[in-house]
Amino acid sequence: MKLKVGLLGGGSWGTTVAALAAQNCPTKIWARRQDTVDDININHRNERYLPGANLPHSLKACLTISETVQDADVVIMGIPAQHFRQVLKDARPHIRPWVPIISLAKGLETGTKMRMTEIIEEEMEGHPAGVLTGPNLAKEISAGKAAASVIAMVDDTIAARLQKVFRTGLFRVYTNEDVVGCELGGALKNIIAIATGMGDGANAGDNTRAMIITRGLAELTRLGIAMGGQPTTFAGLTGMGDLVATCSSTKSRNRYVGFNLGKGRKIEDILGEMAEVAEGVKTAKVVIELAEEYGVEMPIANSVYKVLYEGDTVYDAFRGLLNRDVGSEAESD
Repeated sequence: MKLKVGLLGGGSWGTTVAALAAQNCPTKIWARRQDTVDDININHRNERYLPGANLPHSLKACLTISETVQDADVVIMGIPAQHFRQVLKDARPHIRPWVPIISLAKGLETGTKMRMTEIIEEEMEGHPAGVLTGPNLAKEISAGKAAASVIAMVDDTIAARLQKVFRTGLFRVYTNEDVVGCELGGALKNIIAIATGMGDGANAGDNTRAMIITRGLAELTRLGIAMGGQPTTFAGLTGMGDLVATCSSTKSRNRYVGFNLGKGRKIEDILGEMAEVAEGVKTAKVVIELAEEYGVEMPIANSVYKVLYEGDTVYDAFRGLLNRDVGSEAESD
């Protein structure tokens, strides 16, 4: 029997995942806007968030959360980190007991510093929690280009069942029991992508980009391991893979933020023109708090934070990084 899927969130990645699932299972997607719901149901498109992509005719869009999830066998949360908890609370009365809940978000909740699966476990006791994450740029996947992702859950049996929900011919899905590492890799790489974008916007060059990506990987790995992630996870799809895609692609929202900062624009103006959320902006605050809590030095993340929240320029940030003492690559920051 095919599982029924209910996906909350009609943005570009949520719509892309719903389209993948609809190829394998009966799938409903919730969007806040009537025009988005009508576009999906009538035109089989989501021009607002995923222009040019054709969606499966079997995908049904709903304007209410209850209609989307009430008969779902798996609920997928395509909701940004800072709105995740409230939408989950709104959905809670309509979700049947024990139904797995999968996060697509790549961020950390401000204030609590919690990962999304931790929020699921806190708000939805008894529901298996997991995350679908990896180097997944929505527009490329919706255009039919090959990609791979990871479904991370503590219970590998449930993960293996859900693997079949998302997997299609050109979209490979692996399982991983390291939920902490997979989730942190997706959240932490966004700050490094902002840093990379800053360098690109300031015409720093290819060597600088390579330096930021590799040293950024070292930073996120240190914090990830300190928080309980497995070292091998950060060398895989949800660590190095996601980092390279996000830092290199012009389709990356976080790199876009950094690129425009590198051009000298103000963060308020950049965010004001964006239709979707760049998770790294809010997550940067949380990462600095976590780095202090766990005693991990993260100079790149700290430089990004200072540009975002303390008025530093991009040139201040790079000057500070280059003036740091340098030791062994294996040990230094």
